[in-house]
Amino acid sequence: MKNKFMLLTLLTLVIALLAGCGSGSATTGTNASENQAANESSGGPASGNKEIQELKVSFVPSKDPEQIITTTEPLKELLKKQLQTEGYTVDNVDINVGTTYEAVGEALAAGTADIGFIPGGTYALYDDGADVILTATRAGLSNDADAAKDWNDNKPTKPTDEQVTYYRSLFITGPSEKGKALAEKVNKGEELTWDDLNNANWAVMSSSSSAGYIYPTLWLQDHYQKSITDLAHVVQSDSYGSSFARLAAGQADIVVAYADARRDYEGQWTTDFSRKGTIWDETNVIGVTQPIYNDTISVSKTSPLMDDAFKAALQRAFIAIAQTPEGKEVIAVYTHEGYKEAQASDYDGERKAQELLRSMKK
Repeated sequence: MKNKFMLLTLLTLVIALLAGCGSGSATTGTNASENQAANESSGGPASGNKEIQELKVSFVPSKDPEQIITTTEPLKELLKKQLQTEGYTVDNVDINVGTTYEAVGEALAAGTADIGFIPGGTYALYDDGADVILTATRAGLSNDADAAKDWNDNKPTKPTDEQVTYYRSLFITGPSEKGKALAEKVNKGEELTWDDLNNANWAVMSSSSSAGYIYPTLWLQDHYQKSITDLAHVVQSDSYGSSFARLAAGQADIVVAYADARRDYEGQWTTDFSRKGTIWDETNVIGVTQPIYNDTISVSKTSPLMDDAFKAALQRAFIAIAQTPEGKEVIAVYTHEGYKEAQASDYDGERKAQELLRSMKK
């Protein structure tokens, strides 16, 4: 009996020791998993993330450069955080605004910029050195007519809930005497002559700007077999803000701009530009271009960072960022509201436009 009791006691001790060892192993395993997860979430050594020291992002100067820099500052952390989830740890994101649209295209081609927020026209001009990865989407407008008078009869232009991948360029007159005369003629249903337009003062954008130069040139070609270079009085603005400032001051009779530009400058019209009437009361449309495919996010073909895997990661990252409240505020600087994946063939229309422009310069 005594031997049986001692054997039972020994078995109890063995079982207790085994249970203790098992418990210790489970605890150790849990801690290891937690440590690995912490490393992965922080981009630590265990994460396996590819490290990128610097990612250079360039914006075209379609608005005041200081405004773009200020508005897009949060993009640095948003992009770093989102790329972290895609397997890339980025140490620094550098954001700059090019001096011209062409300067950003050239930077992408040279590899001195990795990512560029550029119009379709700029992409088409520099597609030897740049790949398009995303097309911007934006709210459609309450006006989308081919006829200029329809835009004047249905002011103000308002956004709709529909997301669209194209926009138009408008020929907009201001409060100068010449601007009023041109608008009156259009609103009476009369055709404008080449002399009507050639005698006016114009403010246009860079020659690679889709809305500010290329498509207005195509419109002039279709209607008068002329181009912007044939106009007698043209000033190139460094931003649309500068164009509208000239329009408000009477220095320009006509500006060419994307269709919702007046919505963007509605507040500044009566504050910074010192007009008493609203932008809708004091401006009119005298010409409407064909639809223009939306702006792009393009990447450099010569940047050593841009392999297929990273381009796909950037596509997912920007699409995700655009769906966050902070991201929406950033991309609103270009009136973008989201992004969808793009392919080079989407911009064949822009390439044809560039070909026409080159042929007209010969």
